[in-house]
Amino acid sequence: MAILNNESGKYAAYFKQDTLGAPTNMDPDFKKIYDKFSHRIVWVDGEVVPGAFQMNTAWYDAVPERDPIFMEHSHDDADELIGFIGSDPSNPNDLGGEIEFSLDGEAHLLTKSTIIFAPAGIKHNPMRILRVDRPIFHFSVVTSHMYDGEATYR
Repeated sequence: MAILNNESGKYAAYFKQDTLGAPTNMDPDFKKIYDKFSHRIVWVDGEVVPGAFQMNTAWYDAVPERDPIFMEHSHDDADELIGFIGSDPSNPNDLGGEIEFSLDGEAHLLTKSTIIFAPAGIKHNPMRILRVDRPIFHFSVVTSHMYDGEATYR
């Protein structure tokens, strides 16, 4: 079996390594704020790969100037997984900071690596990044083809 270079082969379009952009519906003013505390790694959705669900990955490395950074919203037809993972390989449970995250109005203080399940229709956020001692890996996975980010940035 030949090993391909991700630019050829029947499934090359499914290997995305240069998808460092933002969602197409991200407010330009919010993007300026986001870029000051976060470094997006990869973004994929149904526009990047037809048929794909949405996934976002980023490093959070500072406290944002806007508080809260993401506003309360819900996804009526899609579940979401939201993760915050610490970057200390010798202590992966230590978040390396503090994040306040709310699910249906119930606020939780995160100090450990955490994955949150937000079922379709359940309100989540606001989110506040309170402290960052070392980079925090963040991801979100929404089971729809496009992320409705409009509700979260305003």
